[in-house]
Amino acid sequence: MTHNFTSFADLASYVAANRGNDAQVEAYAGAFVEYDEMAKMSIVAEPERLEMPDEGQARAAVEMVVGTIFDVFRDTRLEAFARDLVWGFVHSFHTVAKRIEGQEDDAAKKLKELIREFDPSENYAVDVEDTQALCQTLQGCREAMECMRDHAAEVYRVETGKPFSPTRGSKVSRVLNASMIDARDFLAARARERDAQFKPTGPVVVFSGGQQWEDHDLLWRGLDSIKARIPEMVLVTTAQNKGCDAIAQAWAAARGVQVILFRLDRGLGAKAAFVRNDRLLSLRPVEAVVCEGSGIQMNLAQKLRKAGVPLHVVRLDQQRNQRSPEEVAKVEARRRDAAERNIARAARAFVKQSTIRSDALHAQD
Repeated sequence: MTHNFTSFADLASYVAANRGNDAQVEAYAGAFVEYDEMAKMSIVAEPERLEMPDEGQARAAVEMVVGTIFDVFRDTRLEAFARDLVWGFVHSFHTVAKRIEGQEDDAAKKLKELIREFDPSENYAVDVEDTQALCQTLQGCREAMECMRDHAAEVYRVETGKPFSPTRGSKVSRVLNASMIDARDFLAARARERDAQFKPTGPVVVFSGGQQWEDHDLLWRGLDSIKARIPEMVLVTTAQNKGCDAIAQAWAAARGVQVILFRLDRGLGAKAAFVRNDRLLSLRPVEAVVCEGSGIQMNLAQKLRKAGVPLHVVRLDQQRNQRSPEEVAKVEARRRDAAERNIARAARAFVKQSTIRSDALHAQD
């Protein structure tokens, strides 16, 4: 059947009616909420009767724009650049959402100051009402922008196999289903909402691994088994952008698991990675996965064992299905060489210590 459309809105409405799952529809319906029939876009602007965009059209527009870029570039010499273009598109939603959040924070700060400095005058009441209206308008705009960002990020993940991650800062969102009326209740609810996003309360599972890794199925199966036992888990990773950590973050995005990225504090210099390991331990994880990597992973595994945290250690040579027999032999040879070096080092230390004790005894004689 052929359909004719006279505007983008008609096309978007058609796509919205024929695509999208229930969770997406519910997310858009919850995010594109008008807290009041009047919108106040700045502290100096008068309230206006501005409606939110139609959530179905917004959903269709995001999916069409993101999906079309991948479709047009697929199987062409530009396909390699589609991911970068779409990442920029998703990041633009993220950047605008963060800008709105900054304005929302400023308005909330002013509202808090007004409440603290109560004045029974009519002008005071008008200021409180206007500032609260601004907060609510900006909150609605932020939630709508975050909803579209999350939708675009999901299309990006499905197409590329990797979750969208901003260059800096966090990416959080949550759909609210009720408007706030009283100024104090509004501020308290807003604080609770943002705290819940930045402070996940589920059981913490720590994950860390090296960058040289190929067998993603092995790690996904292991993480799936942990999630089956700990459905409300929060995954905490050491935030490397490739290898094991990247695989774990892709798994979390696909399974809807919250992730906390513990990046290195570069200001700490050479000890940054070991300080990060201590901070991971302070989260009191209920379980941990450490994949063979560098001495940093070894240090983390030792600390987890000492703390009595249930630990899964995944070795490089467990990737047998992903490696040729020659590669497996090389890995095992390196492990044997490392073990022999450790034994030789321990023997030299023992001989040296014995010589020192012998010299000390002769000196006493």
